[in-house]
Amino acid sequence: MAYKVINPYSGKVVKEYELMSNGEIAERLDQAQNFYKAQKKVSVSERAKKLLEFAAILEKNQDKLATEAAINMGKRVAEGKGEILLCANLARYYAEQGPDLLEPKPYAYAAGKKALLEHHPIGIVVSIEPWNFPYSQVIRVLAPNYLLGNPVVLKHAGIVAGCAKLLEDLAIEADLGAGAFANLFVSHDQIAEIIADERVQGVALTGSEDAGRIIAGQAGKSLIKSTMELGGSDVFVILDDADLELAINDAVGARLRNAGQVCTSAKRYIVEKAVAAKFIAGIKQKFINIKLGDPLAEDTELAPLSSKDAVEGLQKQVEDAVANGADVLVRGGSVQGNGYFFKPVVLTNIKPENPAYYQEFFGPVAQVYVVSNDEDVIELANDSFFGLAGAVYSQNVERAHVVASEIETGQVFINRPSGAYPELPFGGVKHSGYGREMSDLGLYEFANEKIIVFN
Repeated sequence: MAYKVINPYSGKVVKEYELMSNGEIAERLDQAQNFYKAQKKVSVSERAKKLLEFAAILEKNQDKLATEAAINMGKRVAEGKGEILLCANLARYYAEQGPDLLEPKPYAYAAGKKALLEHHPIGIVVSIEPWNFPYSQVIRVLAPNYLLGNPVVLKHAGIVAGCAKLLEDLAIEADLGAGAFANLFVSHDQIAEIIADERVQGVALTGSEDAGRIIAGQAGKSLIKSTMELGGSDVFVILDDADLELAINDAVGARLRNAGQVCTSAKRYIVEKAVAAKFIAGIKQKFINIKLGDPLAEDTELAPLSSKDAVEGLQKQVEDAVANGADVLVRGGSVQGNGYFFKPVVLTNIKPENPAYYQEFFGPVAQVYVVSNDEDVIELANDSFFGLAGAVYSQNVERAHVVASEIETGQVFINRPSGAYPELPFGGVKHSGYGREMSDLGLYEFANEKIIVFN
């Protein structure tokens, strides 16, 4: 099974990449293991300098990388450029802040005796990443682990094989070191064998619930550390004292970013009754008037979905939701013709017995729930299998904070949509996974936190 890149705008095959042989995989793992051993004698500051060089190279190639993403998976070029800036900022954050974060931490025991907590690399980390953010998902794993001295081998989604190859080429240009980062075009069976290799000591996955269960099981069988960033059905809460103009604009942007193909999209709008009519009228107008087009065109507001399968799967979810009682506020759906386009849909009156109530809609489909008060907001928000991120809008920050603290999720943003920032930890609870990426927490996920105890 070759990796096949299909342009979502034209529906035409761009390029195919052959799977690696077992011999090629063995060679890459040997190089990665050699890198791990060699880095024990290389200072953290030297790797930090390399990360700064890598950040500069990523920025220099911003247009090239964004264009490749548009062709591979349909990301609007403006969004692609923003993703590259995030990648550069991630690399710089770990280059500039990481060395201090890796300094030994003093501990005391037994009435004043001393100990030091040191952070050491553990070995090869396998990074299994999705297509929706083809660069930043990779860099979120690569940057902190490279600083530690852990080599990273990447198994990317097949539809963004061109992005994976380009990122590897730029890592080579940055001279990160032989074996520091390797892109592997491999099958599911081959990745299972790689995870079982004794030299592999960690697995970081971003993907679906089903993929998470499989990969976490394989990691568990090998007794190695894993982190899972899985699906989400995040809430976007509008309390009755919210700035409605801000909330409406942010709600639409947060749902339609990356054509709605974001784990932390605002998938469930929970709005209090007093402002529900105005909020619904505002989002309906914006959803209906969104401009579909070529992801390479600067004036495109909504690009195609990533694949034909994505369109067909999302359309079926919408039809099933309506068949089970959901009402349609904005009637969109799959668009006939060239390209994998899907017009925005807004659903309401979704009851717990409707399968849609607990599902994730990975595309431009929003759900609206109207509730009476803050307690109902919290109850509905937490009635979910997921818990990745969320947002609460209120002009009373203390009130918003109280609600945010009660929502069972990994992140909550107040009066702004969820987003990725290198300084802030990212990750979820429940079926959204476990472990954290970015910030100091992301740096320590695959570190050997070794305690040195003095008598």
